[in-house]
Amino acid sequence: MKIALSTLAGAAMALGVIAGPAMAEDQGIVVYNAQHESLAKEWAAGFTKETGIKVTLRNGGDSDFSNQIVAEGAASPADVFLTENSPAMALVEAAGLFAPVDAGTLAQVPQEYQPSSGKWVGVAARSTVFAYNQDKLKQDQLPKSLLDLADPSWKGRWAASPSGADFQAIVSALLQVKGEAATADWLKAMKENFTAYKGNSTVMKAVNAGEIDGGVIYHYYWFGDQAKTGENSKNVGLHYFKNQDPGAFVSVSGGGVLASSKHQKEAQAFLKWVTGKGGQDVLKTGTSYEYAVGKDAQSNPKLVPLADLQAPKIDPATLNSKKVIDLMTQAGLL
Repeated sequence: MKIALSTLAGAAMALGVIAGPAMAEDQGIVVYNAQHESLAKEWAAGFTKETGIKVTLRNGGDSDFSNQIVAEGAASPADVFLTENSPAMALVEAAGLFAPVDAGTLAQVPQEYQPSSGKWVGVAARSTVFAYNQDKLKQDQLPKSLLDLADPSWKGRWAASPSGADFQAIVSALLQVKGEAATADWLKAMKENFTAYKGNSTVMKAVNAGEIDGGVIYHYYWFGDQAKTGENSKNVGLHYFKNQDPGAFVSVSGGGVLASSKHQKEAQAFLKWVTGKGGQDVLKTGTSYEYAVGKDAQSNPKLVPLADLQAPKIDPATLNSKKVIDLMTQAGLL
């Protein structure tokens, strides 16, 4: 979804109450959740079971919630913000609205999966991949770099979902690794070459059906479909760019405590639980197929190990969502 200032439609956000009947929000913590609803529900339920602290989930999107939090400022009812991608966290951090994360929580997550500022922390991760139709492309025909997709030979042959926060996070990484001029040139070529779809799952379905040769998505869409019927991914292979390429970007899902929270102790405890053994084990055994990022935490064994992805080293706090939106708008992609 294009990042635009939310209309503060908090009432329109689905309200999920975990572990117990409806209760006043001051009886526990409120989490603005832009993560997968099923994953957040497991985290909330596990945390409540272990601590007795109730959690109210308000579900929405990365961009909507980050802009809503900025608009609400110190009046936000949220105690914790969870995202799928880190640019939304960086937006809230830049507005000075996060409290520092407790040192004990930061110690549970390797440096590469948290911002240098310590204002929020990684809770999960996902890898960029090139999903391709195995009947249309062979291994030696795959792009060696994300930048290769700017070549005229790829015109009409690849797809993405440019309006989504997922793809915009990938462009944020490209901007960080290659700079503004190279990113602007790539986006201009993308406009000429690619086909737009709404959502990563739709991109994968189109690849699977042979409508398009390949598409840039995150890895877990394929794994999630394979774990079900596989009907939308049976013809799809995943290509990992590796080699510190922008296309090997690993997007960090973040969690942060709002400085305005009146339940600092409970909110910090929630983040510590999510990044600790209990929360990270959910990623290993659950159905989200996202990567666990805690120290010594194990991801689902079906996934390519994080260490083997050869992702570029990026400080998540430096990803600039506003500049990305400007560049993509100038390129005619939004």
